[in-house]
Order: sequence, then structure tokens, then C-alpha cells
Amino acid sequence: MPNTDILRENIVSKTNVDKTIAAKTMRAIVLPEANEDIRLENIELSVPQCSDNELLIKVEYVGLNPLDAQYAKTGFCHWQYPHVLGLDAVGIVVDAPKGLYPNIGARVMWHASMGEHGVLSEYAKAPNYAVSVVPDNIRPEQAATLPCAGMTALISLDKLQIAQGDTLLVEAGAGAVGQIAIQFAKLRGADVFTTAAKCNHKLVKALGADVVFDYKDKKLCEKIRRELGPQGFDAILDSIGGETTARNIELMRFCGRIACLKPLPNFEHELLFRKSPNISIVSLAGAWLANSLCAQQRMSFMSNLLLESLAKGDLVVPEVNLIEFNSEHISAALNKQLAGGFTGKQVVKLNTA
Repeated sequence: MPNTDILRENIVSKTNVDKTIAAKTMRAIVLPEANEDIRLENIELSVPQCSDNELLIKVEYVGLNPLDAQYAKTGFCHWQYPHVLGLDAVGIVVDAPKGLYPNIGARVMWHASMGEHGVLSEYAKAPNYAVSVVPDNIRPEQAATLPCAGMTALISLDKLQIAQGDTLLVEAGAGAVGQIAIQFAKLRGADVFTTAAKCNHKLVKALGADVVFDYKDKKLCEKIRRELGPQGFDAILDSIGGETTARNIELMRFCGRIACLKPLPNFEHELLFRKSPNISIVSLAGAWLANSLCAQQRMSFMSNLLLESLAKGDLVVPEVNLIEFNSEHISAALNKQLAGGFTGKQVVKLNTA
């Protein structure tokens, strides 16, 4: 879309900002209790009350993640019900303490705390140090695809210490995390191998992957060794977990590095002694659950990098699939997250008029 259209939309959004919120209640999508079918409800809640360093934000778009769907089924130990779902959001600041940056009228992007209410509501609050201002030449729905997937990719690459000439395997390269990780790994000079369904090989190649394997191939390990040689991968970004994690350690060089996005399986002791892997766990939720101000601020720095890269054309985001803001449509979208079979990013559009 031409930049003039983006600018026009930004002007309209910011012109409609109410500097004082007259509304006392808001629409929200909640999980009444954890349930296998992900049954959600449309309800009215009070507009959040903000503390001294918090911004009140009118939510425009919410990016859905597999994590939202997983915990909608199982629940999370810190949640009280009914619980507002959603972690990734973009919106307009409508109330802020005087002198606090960013201030009223700014469009911001942020990743919410896993332990508190989420962002599938007309208004949400966020600490000012945990948000990033969205450049005017970025569409807000595209920005909403970035927080969870983008920061997970960046943290993984940092933990893996990816540098020029490293051989890196990115599992599930066509997923949102995989797409972003491939692009940043190439910027760091890595040789990127990835797995994907055959229908997505062209996509991940276009993003920069050097070698692509069909994840359903029964001879996958054999073909990887044939392509890579006997030395094994320097690093692996493992977003699958389970038996795949053990298989990936087998494919690593001695003292190789692996970043895991899922809980670790039980490993055979012989495998760990023989490979001596450097294993890292990646968790965005930990920044909030550990109450680490430094980690929360670092998330904002990473968000800035993601937005700057997108604004400069150095980053391509997953294709956006817009979802209507109601419980039925969002429930279906979350179930689709777990079923898989799609390569874009589902983003809920709120009625911001």
C-alpha cells in the first residue's frame, strides 16, 4: 500500500484520540475458564486504571500466537478468570502522565505480561518503558505481527551467538518465528538451513534460506548429513520440542548450541555426554514473571530494532490474515493456530472508530 495511504490512516487515528477517556467500560474477549475447545466470551469490563508510569492505550490490532492457544486450553498458574487473552498489540496512547514518553497520540507496539490480563480488549495499559513507537510508514497490522515472533527470533539468535560463517538449522522456517529468524541470521552472515512443508520451500528460499528440507521426509537426517557434511550444525533454533530436540542434538557438532522454545524432553545420558550441547531456553514471559526491569526494557530495544528493520525494508513480515473482534472468530483462529497448516500471521482487528 502506498505510504500516503498509511499516513492518511495515521492522521485519522490520531485525530480521533480522546485526551480524556469518557468511557468507563470496554468490550473484551475473555476465557471464562481453561477449556479444550477454547470457548471464549464477549463481555464488558472496566477500563484499566493506570499507575504513574503506565500508558492507557486504545487497542487497534492484536497478533495471535500459538502460546495464546496452548494456554487457553490448559490455563496458566498466574491467571484469574475470566481472563483476557492476547499478548501482542498495537494501539494509540490515549492517556499518559504529563512528561511521560511516549505521550498521547503516539502509536505504540508492545508485548504484554503473561501473568496479567492480555490485550484482546478495547483498551489496555502498559509501562511506558515496555512499548515502542511505530514509525508512520509501517502499517499497524504489520507491526502487530512482530512482538512475540520477532523478539523470540532475536533472543534465540543472541543465545546461539550467531556469527559470520556459522551453520544454523532453523526448524519450521515458514512459521512466524522461523521467517524472522532466517532473515536476521542471514544479516549476521550465517549459512541457514531450514525445514518446511514442500509448498513453503519457495517462501523460505526468498527469505534467504540457503538449503531447505521437507520436514515430512523420512530420510531427513540422512539428507541433512549429506548436505552439511560430517561436522554437524554449529547452532540450531528448535521450535518443535519433544523427540525433535533429541534428534537435533544428534545433528549438532560437539559442543554445539541449541535454543529451545519448548520444554525439554528426557535425554539419554549417552547423547548428552557425547555431544556436550550448550542448551538455552527462550522465554519472553520470563521478563515479566521474574519482574526483571532490565529484561522488560531490553524487549523494548528489540522491538525498536524490529520496527526499524521493517521500516528500512530489511525485514519482511509474515502475511497478515485479519480476524474479526468477536469471541467466535477468535476461538476459531486460536484453534487454527494449533492445527497449523498456514504460514501467515493471524491478527485481530478492533473497531477503532
